Formats: sequence, structure tokens, C-alpha cells
Amino acid sequence: MNKESLKVGLAQIAPVWLDRIQTTAKIIAYINQAGRQGCQLVAFGEGVLPGYPFWIELTQGARFNAADQKQMHALYCQQAVQIERGDLDDICKALKEHQMACYLGIIERPVDRGGHSLYCAIVYINEQGVIKSVHRKLQPTYEERLTWSPGDGNGLVTHRLGPFTVGGLNCWENWMPLARTSLYAQGEDLHVANWPGSIRNTHDITPMMAKEGRSFVMSVSGLMRPADFPEDLPCYDQLMANSADDYLTDGGSCLCAPDGSFVIEPQVGEEGLYVAEIAHHKVYEERQNFDPVGHYSRPDVLQLSVNRKRLNHLGEFD
Repeated sequence: MNKESLKVGLAQIAPVWLDRIQTTAKIIAYINQAGRQGCQLVAFGEGVLPGYPFWIELTQGARFNAADQKQMHALYCQQAVQIERGDLDDICKALKEHQMACYLGIIERPVDRGGHSLYCAIVYINEQGVIKSVHRKLQPTYEERLTWSPGDGNGLVTHRLGPFTVGGLNCWENWMPLARTSLYAQGEDLHVANWPGSIRNTHDITPMMAKEGRSFVMSVSGLMRPADFPEDLPCYDQLMANSADDYLTDGGSCLCAPDGSFVIEPQVGEEGLYVAEIAHHKVYEERQNFDPVGHYSRPDVLQLSVNRKRLNHLGEFD
């Protein structure tokens, strides 16, 4: 492998919905596939472990104190990822075996926030299988706020990987100019945007971010079909009755170069691992005429402040 390039894999998969253990096994199978193909980085969609909360939109999730909504939320909590318990250990082990890094979308139920609320998070695991950052989504989008809590800036960090500096954001965070800028300012030149899915999200914003940041951008999506809903869910009949389309999310995973051109066109309607090798010199070529935090910036006029404190309600004193 050329030291100035990186082989990346976009894993577009449907979860075994709301089943953490089986979805973990599926993720590991794709990690192994990416490893066999020589990938140095593999990425998965938003909240793929254990799945996106589709029931909220499809079953009138805003009904206050509704018994079925409480049951679904309780199930979501039970199947969510608790990193402190070791829920990602097998994934970390698989990545270490392949000497491969990963960006993984999870629904986190963290101990440091009491252990009962949920956060949409993107986790970076390095080539040694070590979790290096957990970025909790700053602002859940629309109906997501009925089940996910607002995150913080602790995970707004970048990581060195081969010749690249990588960073990642969850879904509509990628529309937040200051969130993007916070990563540009840390040298990001390979950006991972993870999404629950749908080409309507990825087709336009992926080349836009690539052109703005003069970086490679991986948009990695999930996939979800009505047939993927387990039949034993409390809301199963409502979910099926209100899922009129063939897809709840149809994928749309893609990869753009720093000039905004597609290296991998948006992939729609199919699960799969999509692989490409990217060359770092392309970043330098496009930064020749524009660098958003370098020669084409004015920090004497415009600056960004980032609070990276991990939010917690408990301050302990001796």
C-alpha cells in the first residue's frame, strides 16, 4: 500500500433492528470483509448499532404517556450500547486483528449521564482496537428529540490515520458550519459523515463538504426496509401499515474527492461494502487555491470557540 494513500470501505448495512448482539455480529462480518480487502478504515451509518428509531414517525411517537411508546423506548434502552460494560469489545478486537480503524454509529446509553438516557454517537476506534473518541450528536433532529438527548463537544476531535487526518459528524450535524469548521481547524482532510440513509441526504451535501473543506468526504448510510422490522415488536402492525415505501432508508453511501467529484457514486437500495483507495496529494492540489482554515482564512477577524468538556451533572469535591 502506498504510504501516501489510504484504502477505505463504506459499509452500507441494515441492522438486525433493535438487536444489539446480532447487529454486532453483522458489523464484525463486514469488518472482516473489509480486512480481507485490505481496508485501513471502515465506516458504518448513523446509529446502526442497534438501529434508527423509525417507530417515532410511523406510530405517532409524540403521544404523551402512551403505553406503546414507553415500551418501545424501554426496548431501545435495553438494546443500546453501553461502552463501559464492554459492548464494543468484540468489535474492537476484530479491528485490531485487521489493523484497521473504524467510525461506527451507535445509540449510546452512557454511565456518565446516569445510564438511562440515550445519545446518538459516532465512535472512532483506531487500528489497535482502542476507542479514541465518542462524539455525541450535538442536536438530535426533529422527532429524534423524543428519544435521543443532546450531546456535547467532547468528541469534536480529529485523528491521524496514515497520511490523513480524519474526523466525523452525525447526520445533520454535517449541515452545521461551525461543527465542520471545528474539525477543519484541527487539520481534517478526510471527513466521515454518517447517516441513517437516503440519497436525498447524501447526494448534494457530500460534494459540497468536499469542495468547502478541500477534503475527501465519505458519506456512509444505513439501509432499512419494512421487511427488516421484527414481527414481535409492540408496534409491529402500525409500523407495517405506515411503511408505504419499499425503503425507509435507501442508502446513498458515496465518496467524494477534494474537488467535489464522486470517487464512489451514491449507492442506492443494496447492502454492501464499497471500497476505494484515496491519494493524499489530491488534498494539497485543491488547497492550492482555497484552504478554509489556512491561507484563505482571517483568524484576526473570525474565530471559533469550542467547549470540549464532557457534560455531567455531578461535580465531586473532597
